[in-house]
Amino acid sequence: MRLYLVRHTSVDMPKGICYGQTDVELADTFPQELADVRHRLHGITFDKTYSSPLKRCAILARELSDEIIVDARIKEYNFGEWERKTWNEIYASDKGKEWFNDYVNTLCPKGESFAMMLHRVRVFIEHLSQSDENILIVTHAGIIRAFLILLENYSVEKAFDTHVVYGQVVMIEK
Repeated sequence: MRLYLVRHTSVDMPKGICYGQTDVELADTFPQELADVRHRLHGITFDKTYSSPLKRCAILARELSDEIIVDARIKEYNFGEWERKTWNEIYASDKGKEWFNDYVNTLCPKGESFAMMLHRVRVFIEHLSQSDENILIVTHAGIIRAFLILLENYSVEKAFDTHVVYGQVVMIEK
């Protein structure tokens, strides 16, 4: 099975804002970025297409496939009360400092820890068909990093050092 993980395209959100599970709008550059993603996937037939329910992924997935399976397990990291706050604001708080020191195990206020997100991605992967299919998964940078940890044996540090740009396609053979 080949998994083609696609990060959503650019969003209409200022830099430096935490927006994990916030349903934000796409940037005006969507048509050009869509063309780039289509070019990278040209010639590949997909047996299944999965998408995060957040519109920045679902809109892209619908442009790439006639049938999509929406799955909340591949939704971005849940930052809870920190959604729409600046990263500087988050870091300045005591809870933010605690989280930055151990984001793998520390829960965001009314959100989740990275370990919790890894678990839901692991469950998603376990439920994928084991046949030789090409599967398209339109999702988020955090989820792509989770796939790299779970399927490519990346350390958490290496995964977070791996830059995942808007519209990037990552292929993993499982």
